[in-house]
Amino acid sequence: MPVPEQAGYRCTQPAKDSEMKVKQDKTYRLLKKKHIIPSIIGMLLTIVLLAVLATVLAGAIIGYVMDDKIEAEYKSVSEMVRIYDYNEKSGSKYAFEELAGPERDYIVVDKDNNPLTVKGENTCSFKGGEVSGVDESFKVLVYFDNDDTYVYIDDEETLSLKTGKLFKKIWKDLASDSDPSDEKDETRIPFWISQPLADGERSLVVKCNFAVKQRDVFIVAVLVALAAIVLFALFIVSFVKIIKRFLAQRKLMNLFFTDNTTEGRNWMWFVLKSGQTLGKKKNNKNNYAILNVDFVKYNNYCVCHSVEEGERALKSINEMIERTLDKKELCARKGDSSFAVMMQYNDEAKLKNRVGNLVNVLEGIDQVHRFGFHVGVRTLPFKILENKSYASRKGISVENEYSNACVASASLENSDESGIALFDEKLIEEQIWIDAVTERQQKAVANEEFVVYYQPKYDPNTNELRGAEALIRWESPEFGFVTPGRIIPIFEKNGFITEIDHYMISHVARDQKKWLDAGYKCVPVSVNVSRAHFIESNLAEQIRDMVDKEGAPRNLIEIELTESAFFDDKKALVTTISKLKEYGFAVSMDDFGAGYSSLNSLKDLPLDVLKLDAEFFRGENEGERGEIVVSEAIKLAKSLNMRTVAEGVEVKEQVEFLANQGCDMIQGFYFAKPMPKDEYEGRMKEGVAGDLGVTAKEDKASEEKAE
Repeated sequence: MPVPEQAGYRCTQPAKDSEMKVKQDKTYRLLKKKHIIPSIIGMLLTIVLLAVLATVLAGAIIGYVMDDKIEAEYKSVSEMVRIYDYNEKSGSKYAFEELAGPERDYIVVDKDNNPLTVKGENTCSFKGGEVSGVDESFKVLVYFDNDDTYVYIDDEETLSLKTGKLFKKIWKDLASDSDPSDEKDETRIPFWISQPLADGERSLVVKCNFAVKQRDVFIVAVLVALAAIVLFALFIVSFVKIIKRFLAQRKLMNLFFTDNTTEGRNWMWFVLKSGQTLGKKKNNKNNYAILNVDFVKYNNYCVCHSVEEGERALKSINEMIERTLDKKELCARKGDSSFAVMMQYNDEAKLKNRVGNLVNVLEGIDQVHRFGFHVGVRTLPFKILENKSYASRKGISVENEYSNACVASASLENSDESGIALFDEKLIEEQIWIDAVTERQQKAVANEEFVVYYQPKYDPNTNELRGAEALIRWESPEFGFVTPGRIIPIFEKNGFITEIDHYMISHVARDQKKWLDAGYKCVPVSVNVSRAHFIESNLAEQIRDMVDKEGAPRNLIEIELTESAFFDDKKALVTTISKLKEYGFAVSMDDFGAGYSSLNSLKDLPLDVLKLDAEFFRGENEGERGEIVVSEAIKLAKSLNMRTVAEGVEVKEQVEFLANQGCDMIQGFYFAKPMPKDEYEGRMKEGVAGDLGVTAKEDKASEEKAE
């Protein structure tokens, strides 16, 4: 049966889940960046700003003091030049000597700075330059002293101190001074100021000093220390605040990625971490597998025990899975009872063995109960490209690959036992078909695309037509003729089977009414009703009303149920059967012998017809032992006033044996295969079966081919 083409199909999350993933990724990035980076930047900016402000302030103070000192010395030297020029004119030097004083050293030099007159010690280097005041109110030529290198001229042509070197000297002086508060104790920084004399041929170069009181340096040192303490305290406070925010962020991230039930990781964490792992270039050469580990019958366990017990079991399962994984492998809870796992492997055989060991460990996690697990495995082996490099997995969708693992585990859902299934593309094709049927089922009912086939039932002694079974087929405009085996399991799983039950009952009743009106000799037709329908308390009334609406006699409709319905709600089933019989319907049990409680069900259910399972007449059940079982079953039915129908009969010898045992009707390929209603009308006209046995094998082969 072809399936609809859907390129690149995977059992994926809906579009809204993709939108949710984008939001989750954005939230994760915000959580990861929030608080920490702004706090660090804020702390660094604050410390740098305060340090810059302290440096600028210290420089401004030193500059102001230096500028004030230079300006004072500049004025003093200017006055000395004026006096020196006046004395030369007047021939007197007393005033100049009085102004210069005994401690003031000076030099008179020519244009080439050759000393002409020297008073005191000549330590002038004649190296320096012109400097300006801060407000540029004056300019003066300054030379450095040979004995001192604590001053320099900066780029803005101002005289500046080498503060670091100067403070070392002053601190050394302070260390050797017993009383730093003595105002007389000071450190003197020498420099020379040059001013031209009146003749323009000579200059007066005077030694000046920048005096730094040790007491002031002591105070400055204390202030600097206090400032450093404040900065350090600010740093500590900011650092502690950052650490607290970091820890708070880590706690928030843990909460964000923690599963409340297992206290392990959640699905969002798994998607992010597995995506990151698969996206790393260094991991392109590794084989990975994504697993869906599903706890079988988890809801039943919770019902029998409690939700709290179930959650404790989930926590134990999560912890056990994590113990079996390596550090770089991942595990997280996905849903109610499912866990997502990412493993690394070398070859597929070892992977299967490892997963099998995991299942064995999980099965014995509870000493009282033996749990079951269905594991779906989606392998992601590395691929080598034409250029011999490894293919990247950066764009891989973890959600899609996990969904493929879920498709694999879903193939085990009909079993309560543990099992492992590897994903392959055939599972996807099956899922496509299921989705296609589910999407079109309602439309198919509305357009009456489902058609009723009838398989006659004959009396084995007289070959007379005694009844028929209604069977569904789908004549789809898109997929052609579809047999029940391709659609009924899907309808049973998605719940649409109840709609099919209504459809079949209504159409069979309609056909019976039509044939009666046309004068045919009608026989009862059995219609299968699913076990899911029997949980409805008013099922008998529904069937009664549908048949009455079509105008068919109720005794021409036989309601057929499977033995498995007996295991649901026994009391409700007995009540419904009793009502159906009261309303005039016959009730039969299909597949008698296929289950393990058939005799018990016969004891409790007021049935009219017993259908012997086809397996009685095939394979290992054939032969003497099988004949004994069938013979006794027929006797039992007669003792309970029940008619018997043998289905799946294919050969003449079986018919003869059943006739001898008193079987009431035969349904099988020996007499007829399921057929359209037009062909069945012909059988009703004949009343008895024609040439038998000749086409039975051909009919069976064609039916199996269609299936």
